[in-house]
Parts: sequence; structure tokens; C-alpha cells
Amino acid sequence: MTVPPHLLPPRPGVDDATLALRTYSDHPSGYLALNRTTSWYMCPRVPGLIAHRPGRHQVIQFAGPFAAPADRGRLLDEFLFQLHAGRFHKPQLTAVQLQRRHVALYERRDFTVNQLGSTYGIDLTRFELRGKPLAKVRQNVNRARREGVTVTEAHSGDLGQHKELDAIDAAWLRAKGRHVRPLTFLVGERGGPGAPLRRTFVARRQGRTVGYITYSPVWGSRPGWLYDLTRRSPHAPVGTVELINLTALTRFQDEGAGWLHLGLTPCAGLADEHEPASASRTLTRALRAVADHGQALYPVRTQEAFKRKWAPHLIEPEYVAFQNGVRPRAIGRLLKVTGVL
Repeated sequence: MTVPPHLLPPRPGVDDATLALRTYSDHPSGYLALNRTTSWYMCPRVPGLIAHRPGRHQVIQFAGPFAAPADRGRLLDEFLFQLHAGRFHKPQLTAVQLQRRHVALYERRDFTVNQLGSTYGIDLTRFELRGKPLAKVRQNVNRARREGVTVTEAHSGDLGQHKELDAIDAAWLRAKGRHVRPLTFLVGERGGPGAPLRRTFVARRQGRTVGYITYSPVWGSRPGWLYDLTRRSPHAPVGTVELINLTALTRFQDEGAGWLHLGLTPCAGLADEHEPASASRTLTRALRAVADHGQALYPVRTQEAFKRKWAPHLIEPEYVAFQNGVRPRAIGRLLKVTGVL
């Protein structure tokens, strides 16, 4: 059976996708749905959007259905129907970076759901730099300032600056090693469909760019900004990243933003109380092994320590869901799409 062309949903454009996110996104990383390699599904019968990376055998969905609470299940069912209708090879769905509110939605459709990691957020109305919890941040920021590092917000039309940031990207990759690729799908990017609303803060020392951080808008119940893509030169002084983030954070506070979200750290904060009833015990053990011993695969402890250094006011679990159980092919596809492999 094939779906008649008049029943297929129209291919959404960037403006349609952005409007859907503004309207329905209540996820701190929701703006990453606009990454250039991500596809968008919108259904004429159910308002909302599903962001995903297509694949013949395995489709990776990002962040659950962006829809009104009453419509999330209907939109997900429409998407699953479109995935399977008229196909001999029916791709299976893996959904990543789900929130706690999505767990029951996927379990009711017989998905296996496991905690993937934790996401962190700073309430800008309560943030204070003074005090013991932020002592390490203050120490590193002061060190960077003594080394002559200054931070400014970039202008999107500055082509010369784009070249400087390209050079930082290249130096960052070389320092990581020739076999290392940048993570994708679960982190943002420079350029692409989301560029118009993204902000970039750049660190310079002695006239040279030594690092930058991009920030993406966050809508929903905890609106503000998402700390996203971070790059620094191997020659950047200690404290450069902290100085960039503090400069941006202070700017966001002055503008009246509510939250600065620090994003997901996979394999961080794994705990029995966060595991759903449907969780795969095998996957739980594997993720905890990565957290404890897998620094070469992903720097869980380093990433988690940096985020906790900012004394976040909110730490929440995020989840991954597998249709028809956790299979090696699904794990492999997920690792490949996110850039781990």
C-alpha cells in the first residue's frame, strides 16, 4: 500500500519549522531541531513538528513531538504511520533527548525507554557570582582577564570574523586528534537554518581570536538561552571559556532573560529513580559503564563538572526510546548520527 500524494504532508520550510518551535517547544534544546542536516515532519491534521534524521532502517527523532500536550500522541502516531506506510523495509524509530513528560507517551507505544543523561539550567533571576559555589568560576575568569582575554558579542555580517571562527574550529579538531569528529545532531552549529536567531560571543587575546560560544533561543516554560557550541584554541588561557560564558550570562541577565540552559550531558546523573519501567537493563549497565570508564568515548565527567561548576538550579533527566527494543543496529545508527562513531 502506498500513500496517495494528496495525503502526504507538504515539506515544511524554515519559517514553518521556526514558527512551530516558537509555538510548541518547551525543551531547552529545542532550537537544535533547526540544524541543517535535520528533517522536519509536519502534518496538516495535527499542528506541530517532529524533527528527525531520516534513514533506511533507523530513523532518529530529536526531542519528542513539538506539539500541544493534547496533540503529542496524535502527531507521533501520524509520523509513525508515514514512516511505515507502503514500505517493504519499515524503518524503526529511535527518539533521543526526550523529557520526563514524554516517557509514558512512548511506553504506551511499546518503546523501550532509558535515561540517557541529564540536562542543567541556571535561573538567571537567582544567579550570583559571589559565594563558595562559584569560587572556581571566579578564579578561572580572573586568570583569563590577567592574561589579557576580552570578550565581545559577534556581528553576524562580519565575514572576516567568520574566517577567524573557521580557524578556531580547525585548530580545535586538530587538537582533539585526527580520528575525532565533532558531535552532531545533539549540539548546534554555526550557520544553517538557525543562524538568524543564534548569538555568538567571541574571546580575543592580543588581537587574535582564541575561542567562542554560541547561544540558541529557548522558548516555553523556562525561556532564555541555551549554551551550545563551544570552541577554543589550544593556546587559549585557562578560564577563557568561563569568561565567555560569564560575559554572555551577564548580558542575558541585563536583558531580562529567565534562564541559561547548559544542555544535555549524556551518561551524567544516571540514577535508579530516573529509570522508567520499560528500561533495558543491558543498556542501563552499558551507559553507566561509559559514565565510569568511558572517558575516551565521551568525556562525561569533564562535561558534568563544568556544568556543575556554575551551581545550576535545575538538573533534570533526559531519555532515549527505542521502537521494538534496543538492538545493535539502532545503537550503531544513534552513535553514528550523533558523531560519536
